[in-house]
Amino acid sequence: MTYMSVETEEAKLDKFMERIESGDKIEADDWMPDEYRMTLIKLISMHGMSEIMGALPEKEWVPRAPSLYRKLGIMAKVQDEMGHGQLLLRVTEDLLIPYNKNRGDLMQDLFTGDLKFHNVFHMETKTWADAGIIGWLVDGAAIITQTDMLKASYGPYSRALQRICAEEVFHAQHGESIILALAEGTENQKAMVQEALNRWWEPLLMFFGPASKETTGSSKQDLTIKYKIRTKTNEEFRQIFFDKYIPRILSLGLTIPDPTLHYDKESNMWSYQQPDWNEFKKIIKNQGPRSEARLNLRRHSYEYNSWVRDALSATIS
Repeated sequence: MTYMSVETEEAKLDKFMERIESGDKIEADDWMPDEYRMTLIKLISMHGMSEIMGALPEKEWVPRAPSLYRKLGIMAKVQDEMGHGQLLLRVTEDLLIPYNKNRGDLMQDLFTGDLKFHNVFHMETKTWADAGIIGWLVDGAAIITQTDMLKASYGPYSRALQRICAEEVFHAQHGESIILALAEGTENQKAMVQEALNRWWEPLLMFFGPASKETTGSSKQDLTIKYKIRTKTNEEFRQIFFDKYIPRILSLGLTIPDPTLHYDKESNMWSYQQPDWNEFKKIIKNQGPRSEARLNLRRHSYEYNSWVRDALSATIS
């Protein structure tokens, strides 16, 4: 009996991988191996929390935006990001059903540090140029990774990304508009953009994650590729980012803060100075410059508005 059970599970896995290889979409109520389910939960919940936590750095600039036009733009962007987060957490909830967990459990995992969010959203936003850098380059980096997953093997995630990617394009254009206005402005405004780029360059490199599992001992990128959730490695994404944005950055008269950066014609790749991956590990463990403050704000908001969830639960029941 034990042998037959194992054989049956192996047969299920073989059939599942055949569906993956053929480009079939896996749905929430389909059978899936635990490794696939957990890979999706970790990826999509982290993505969702990054959208929610990612709204906070720009939210800090809503009352300080330099004009009503800019204020309305950044307010709309913050609303979009929160909506993306809620959509992705809803996708994750279906995957959590076998574990009797829900969105509330995910929020608690965020507060305890068990659920991570992107390193860039632990950073400070010191000037208005930071809001532009986030929209232009951080969201630009996100678009590169997310568009690769538009054909992800998990159907609910790939469909959610259709909407998210469409809106992220507008966010990147919004950020680029801010940067162009500053870069074409006064000497002080140009200097502000350069100073922001200097601070954000290393976090931007970290955004895509280490090049290999040897750096962190993690094989997450290998699993996402194995199960056709994405098609490229962290380093391939980073190189695409370089190809797209280095010429644009330089065209604005800005200097990239890496004297070693150059294009290697033999390898057809950009050579660059590696960021401090030990610092990266600290940041994603909630030891970044604004980690504690932003988590406290998220925690306060979640607890303060608990009455809304209670009211909705009472109405539904």
